[in-house]
Amino acid sequence: MNTAPAHQGNGETSHLIDALVAADGTAIHSHPLALLSTGAVHATRSLHNLADTVHYLCLLHGRYPGVIDHAATRSTENVARKWLIQAADAFVAERAFLTRLAVALGPAPSTAGQNTSDATILQQRHALDMLAQSDRRGCAMGAALALAIDWLAVRRLLDSAALRVGIEPPASKLPTKAATLEVAAGIAIDNTVSRAVQFGARQLLSQHRGLWDLLKSRAEIRDAN
Repeated sequence: MNTAPAHQGNGETSHLIDALVAADGTAIHSHPLALLSTGAVHATRSLHNLADTVHYLCLLHGRYPGVIDHAATRSTENVARKWLIQAADAFVAERAFLTRLAVALGPAPSTAGQNTSDATILQQRHALDMLAQSDRRGCAMGAALALAIDWLAVRRLLDSAALRVGIEPPASKLPTKAATLEVAAGIAIDNTVSRAVQFGARQLLSQHRGLWDLLKSRAEIRDAN
């Protein structure tokens, strides 16, 4: 007999989204952690790795419209409207920061398999576009919410890269994690929407994990040469 609750929304959904990002997000991946911890002994190699990272982040998230912009056109929940406006406006500044960093760090370092890497990221970007334009209620919002939370860890890396090249990182205007989780709770009005929100979040995190795996592999290839 199924004894699961009839509704898994509200606070439980926000806790699940928080747990998904904590368990599978950028903050715990070995490659971003290594980039943050690399010292002056490997300064040149570290800058190459940072340039590679920013270059591919630009390919994945540096163009308009992005995940949050698409989600804003798909969401009908009033509780998410203010959050979407703030997040979309804030991500305009994040894209500008990415572009500025990309110029300062220079092009992606020459790495064997460059064409394959570029093709992989373009496939990921297409997958994110499709995810963020899904007609399944809650799916696009799940991706947008997970991006906003996971970007906190991405931003720490970008801030570190900016300081390395003499750029003062601008303050992020993205909604706080607490505000984002509050929206996750508010939009999960029933089990169907809750599952869609979780699916969108999982898929966004999967694409980010794929990005970091690719960047780690590229760094290892360069180290071997």
